[in-house]
Amino acid sequence: MKVIICGAGQVGYGIAERLATEGNDVSVIDSSASLVQVIRDQLDVRGFVGHGSQPDVLQAAGAEDADMIIGVTLYDEVNMVACQVAHSLFNVPTKVARIRAQTYLQPIYRDLFSRDNMPIDVIISPEIEVGEMVLRRIALPGATDAVQFADGEVAMVAIECLEDCPVIDTPLGQLSELFPDLSAVVTGIWRAGNLFVPHASDGMMAGDLAYVVVKRDRVRRTLNIFGHEEPTASRIVIIGGGNIGLYVAQAIETRQTQARVKIVENSRERAIAIADQLDRSVVLHGSALDQQILLEADIEHADLMVALTNDDQVNILSSVMAKRLGCEANLALLNNTGYYEFTKTLGIDAHLNPRSVTISKILQHVRRGRIRGVHSVQNGAAEVIEADALETSPLVGSPLRDLALPAGVRIGAIYRANEVIVPDGNTTIKAGDRVIIFATADRVKQVEHMFRVSLEFF
Repeated sequence: MKVIICGAGQVGYGIAERLATEGNDVSVIDSSASLVQVIRDQLDVRGFVGHGSQPDVLQAAGAEDADMIIGVTLYDEVNMVACQVAHSLFNVPTKVARIRAQTYLQPIYRDLFSRDNMPIDVIISPEIEVGEMVLRRIALPGATDAVQFADGEVAMVAIECLEDCPVIDTPLGQLSELFPDLSAVVTGIWRAGNLFVPHASDGMMAGDLAYVVVKRDRVRRTLNIFGHEEPTASRIVIIGGGNIGLYVAQAIETRQTQARVKIVENSRERAIAIADQLDRSVVLHGSALDQQILLEADIEHADLMVALTNDDQVNILSSVMAKRLGCEANLALLNNTGYYEFTKTLGIDAHLNPRSVTISKILQHVRRGRIRGVHSVQNGAAEVIEADALETSPLVGSPLRDLALPAGVRIGAIYRANEVIVPDGNTTIKAGDRVIIFATADRVKQVEHMFRVSLEFF
């Protein structure tokens, strides 16, 4: 696939890195010569200095025979115009744009991005995507990652195995015997910096992070089995009243009517603005690194603090301070992946990578085959993929035990006629089924082939 990426920032770099690793022909455009030079030096991609919305720059980057253009610059308008020019002048088939300003996304303006007006096939709003991820983490205390598939009927949750985890050292093949109502499949394990797909004879160890695919109504039960019985937070302090913080607070007011929210915002003007948009939440103006402000937010009695500023250092330090002052748990937004290995040492219970959330959304449309959803885990070490099984798919028609799936691939659930099927060796996939599958990065291409018309995979 030939892809043009407009924007060489963190998200653009991450997408280019992933696609180049998989052998795609990637060109990156950015107005910053230094960012383009970095991406040329570190990745196997072509870099072009210029504005992605300008026809001559797009032409130089190969727009005339590109399969997709992805606009992820800092400016919504540049992303939109780049897609428009790519469509009007070069007939690029698939156009993806990151759009932050919520005014463009209001329902009354839904026709703006139609094919007759501004033909953008996929719009990604990072604030909404990250906000929803934060809300899922709040709703599922004990899960360090959570994402939904199959119209919300299936969840993938990442669960840390603590020292007192009841299922430690239990062979995975025995879990369904011990807990017949579990309706869950352990599809991956992150252990000591390595991610692998376990066998039925493998057991989990203290410190493992288990990636579990489970029916929606069994998520709480699964967390309990793994020893996580934390109650849902009802007293929440949000650090940062930006777009994500405001979105989360508004959603909590609507969805969790019993929860009480306090927001700490450093900008006085922004604090006043968001206070006007919230009904029950309390907005405090001040620095999250000021201990007195945290005490005013009643941090010592809070169930959860969520740090959502655009400054990693502020998010880390405020999370540490909150924990020291008595806050039960914390969740921090961290852009720099270099900080991840220190989070546990510092006392950060969970973190969220906004770049990974955006990249996962884009990969859903880059993947070939009938792909419905993609979620990247552990900075691209593996992906959870939801795809439609076609009549010609090699997965269809034989019991799973006879398929001889490659190492690094595990089917977590099958969604058929509004029913979730937890697979075992006797399960047979039918045409039209939606399959949720976990695959390590080196097996993603093979998974794509499984859901394409071609039978060349075998």
